[in-house]
Amino acid sequence: MLPPEVRSIIEEMRAERIRGASWLARRGAEAYILLSELLEGEELESALREMKREIPAVNGTMASLYNLARFIQITGDPDWVRAKAEEFIRLGEEAKREIGNIGSELIDENEVVITHSFSSAVLEIFKAARRKGKHFRAILTESAPDYEGIALARELDSIGVPFEVITDAQLGLFAKKATLTLVGADNVTRDGAAVNKAGTYLLALACHDNGVPFYVAAESFKLHPELSSGEVEIVERPYVRQGYRVRNMLFDVTPWRYVRGIITEFGILVPPKEI
Repeated sequence: MLPPEVRSIIEEMRAERIRGASWLARRGAEAYILLSELLEGEELESALREMKREIPAVNGTMASLYNLARFIQITGDPDWVRAKAEEFIRLGEEAKREIGNIGSELIDENEVVITHSFSSAVLEIFKAARRKGKHFRAILTESAPDYEGIALARELDSIGVPFEVITDAQLGLFAKKATLTLVGADNVTRDGAAVNKAGTYLLALACHDNGVPFYVAAESFKLHPELSSGEVEIVERPYVRQGYRVRNMLFDVTPWRYVRGIITEFGILVPPKEI
């Protein structure tokens, strides 16, 4: 049985609505660190077996959680668990910085970048481009019903990137005004599909129709080594509006043929052959 302090972190992860797979993976690694401070020996081994089930189950769509659970092997040595969890966090932060450097090279002067939802990797690209003195602007979807796009707007406001926010229904209208598309991913399947906030597939279609290059930014721990696009679990979280039940699929799957490249810390990979 997991200690209540660790269980509390897992419940916090389940309840999160705005921050995505990168944040959840880091928080999951912090849960492992806390576990290493509380247990050792056989108790630790038993808890780690439970964590192998609990961490991926927070959100079965997110490859980062699946890979985190694989990264921390079962052992009774708390120092080893802590070291591996800290290594996972460090590698994740390094990956994000490198993605920022690589992805920012795609942004030319006076670029118009359209994005959907909130991606910490995309935000890192924007920050790196600003540090390099590039002038560009962004088009952000509000990303209903949790409005991750508004959270991204606040971040861009703080770093001086000009932007405008549109409703999700205007993706088709504004895609033709963009020159580049950058989105994040919660999962890149082994056959090269990108799993992200619902609406990403529609953006990819609109960009394809208007000749706008579509790139996905994702740390390598978001590449799923086993899952294919047809096996992706699409989580639904319906809600009620004015007395009516509204269906709300959290993710959709963008086929590889609409993706120009996957921006990772190892470079830009061309799906599906390089995934």
